[in-house]
Amino acid sequence: MTKDIEFWNKLAPKYAKSNISDMAAYEFTLERTRHYLRPDQHVLELGCGTGTTALALAPNVGTYDATDAAQSMIDIGNQKKHDAGQTNLTLFQSVDVPMTQGDAPYDCILAFNFLHLVHDQDRVFQNILDRLKPGGLFISKTFCMPRDLWALPIYAMRAVLPILTQLGKAPNVHFVTMPDWDKKITNAGFDIIETGAYPLSPPRRFVVARKPE
Repeated sequence: MTKDIEFWNKLAPKYAKSNISDMAAYEFTLERTRHYLRPDQHVLELGCGTGTTALALAPNVGTYDATDAAQSMIDIGNQKKHDAGQTNLTLFQSVDVPMTQGDAPYDCILAFNFLHLVHDQDRVFQNILDRLKPGGLFISKTFCMPRDLWALPIYAMRAVLPILTQLGKAPNVHFVTMPDWDKKITNAGFDIIETGAYPLSPPRRFVVARKPE
């Protein structure tokens, strides 16, 4: 975990300047997410990076918390928040799923392009479930293993990734197929109500799931 945080702290300035690789898929993800957001909701985003998505979605809800394990990412995000004048957004560093002020549950928890980087996914899923109100939503988009020609370079990357991770040149990554990812979410206790892949190849699995009442 410590090496991963160091990696993202060092990468933050370069990450902040990078372009979104597939803008159409990103915008469609935002559109589908906004479909479930309301002005009275208290929302949490995990793994927010430098806050680009948080700034895009915060105007759609009442209050929006955004966390990242890397303080350098949060520092850049807070500067972007200040420049944008966004008043209902709070960004802060956290390596876990935080509780709201007064331990009130969240209406919705978001995690975009983040959960494939998490070491103990089962624990994180449980924490997300615990911090959602009954009927609350968990919306995520996660890198999954492709089953087309994209699989060849991904498998090659998978072979060298442990070495790069040990050298601090890459983060820890978990590789899972879309069906297995959906199963992880349902096994954690959620009811899936929408799925998609934006982009389709290599897939970023989009899942909207609900905590049972």
